[in-house]
Amino acid sequence: MKGLLSVCLLGAPVALGYFGYQLAISGNASLLTEDAARNWQQQLSLQEIELEELKQESQRELEALSLRLAMMQARLVRLDAMGERITRMSDFDNGEFDFSQPVVAVGGPARGGSEFSESGFLNALDRLERQLQDRQSQLQILEDLLDDRKIQSEIFIAGRPIEQGWIASRFGQRPDPFTGRMSFHAGLDFTTGRAGAEISTVASGVVTWSGPRSGYGLMVEVNHGSGYTTRYAHAEKLLVDVGDIVDKGQNIALVGSTGRSTGPHVHFEVYKNGRVVDPAAYIHRTIR
Repeated sequence: MKGLLSVCLLGAPVALGYFGYQLAISGNASLLTEDAARNWQQQLSLQEIELEELKQESQRELEALSLRLAMMQARLVRLDAMGERITRMSDFDNGEFDFSQPVVAVGGPARGGSEFSESGFLNALDRLERQLQDRQSQLQILEDLLDDRKIQSEIFIAGRPIEQGWIASRFGQRPDPFTGRMSFHAGLDFTTGRAGAEISTVASGVVTWSGPRSGYGLMVEVNHGSGYTTRYAHAEKLLVDVGDIVDKGQNIALVGSTGRSTGPHVHFEVYKNGRVVDPAAYIHRTIR
């Protein structure tokens, strides 16, 4: 558009000069009539109108581009605000991610003031494009880190197998409830005082056992990877099968009193690298 406007602006003087040259060399006085002068004036008027229309159209296009640039800047500002909020909420605000750099600032179409130059406009677009690419790269890395953190959180063993209830028996040596003799208790017993409460996994994983097991009654075993396995025993009903992939907090069974049990409860065990460990260390565990 600017090229066309330049051709018209340069072409008008050339055409007028050529017409004047023809008048000078023709020697024909009949060309210098009132009709010829009138036609010449009409042509000049038409060219002035066309040039003004081209100028206005170019100005409208420039204003539209300036408005689009301003909208892009506004979107970048919102993107920066979202990035800063995510980094603060995710404890990533240690300088690794920077969404505080100022957005390139340009004005819109001027009214009676200095107009936005072509070079300044192109430079602003170039800077804005670089900023957008930088923000996109940072947000992609941030998204990958958050996804990784989510995965780590899902497989991180923490919490209780039932939402409400109390610990009826702890890990370690205790009097056996059937014989009264001291024996080793390999888990924690959680009870709600009634059967039917939901038993949930404390981390995501794969079900490696779902069914009756000697002493455990109906039991679910979940392998969480990284050497960790959990068991949920004495259920009255199992809701998952071997091979199922379960999420953290998913309901996998209902509290019961099957197997070697004196009443409704869930016997909860944690194994690390094949060795049983005290589940109490994982109840209030948090990711550091």
